[in-house]
Amino acid sequence: MLHTPSGGAGSGAAPSGRRPMSIGTVLNLLRDEFPEVTISKIRFLEAEGLVEPERTPSGYRKFSEQDVERLGHILRMQRDHYLPLKVIREHLDALERGERVQLPPSGAVTPAVRELSDGAEIDLERPRTARLGRAEFLAAAEVGEEELAEWESYGLLGPAGDGRYDAETVTLARIVCDLGRFGLQSRHLRAVKASAEREAGLVEQVVAPLRRHRNPQTRAHAEATAREIAMLTVRLHAALLEAALSTRPD
Repeated sequence: MLHTPSGGAGSGAAPSGRRPMSIGTVLNLLRDEFPEVTISKIRFLEAEGLVEPERTPSGYRKFSEQDVERLGHILRMQRDHYLPLKVIREHLDALERGERVQLPPSGAVTPAVRELSDGAEIDLERPRTARLGRAEFLAAAEVGEEELAEWESYGLLGPAGDGRYDAETVTLARIVCDLGRFGLQSRHLRAVKASAEREAGLVEQVVAPLRRHRNPQTRAHAEATAREIAMLTVRLHAALLEAALSTRPD
């Protein structure tokens, strides 16, 4: 198991010989250094395979002091180096193999790294710096001018203020095309767009206090928090949709 390097979790490290700890105890240990950490954050990191606490026969998590050290190391890489989970996992694997890991300087982060998401499942892990002209977008999305004009008229997608298209809009266009093969047209998808905008507003309400925080590291962490909440919201939406479909009569 990975041990935190020097400059580690401080009061967040469990004392030697401590018995297995509940998730609530772990939360209290970590909050001295990471006041924004939550139980859902710890569960999220577990779901992503970054920490693997033992489970009792009844299903309760039991964390070792090594688990707490590992969590502190993960949270520190997110907070101080703005690393997405994919990169953090690679660093942890390298450290487990006994390799030296070179982290970027604390606070030195490119805009592309800032835009990386913890949730690769929802395709948020792509840098958002690339912009495409209209012709480039049509070619990349493999759609025609008529289709694009229809999507824009319904507000499903559109260019940024400079008239160019963000790279992730290509992914959005392809999804709209795939749904169109099942007979779902732009007018049907307006409700989905409206729901996404409401969820985005909810996420913004949660992270707004972090953006206004006096601590610059906390403000920087707001973006990663927003991405994490967005991923969890997508998972919840998928689970609710699946549950709704399963209750319909055959």
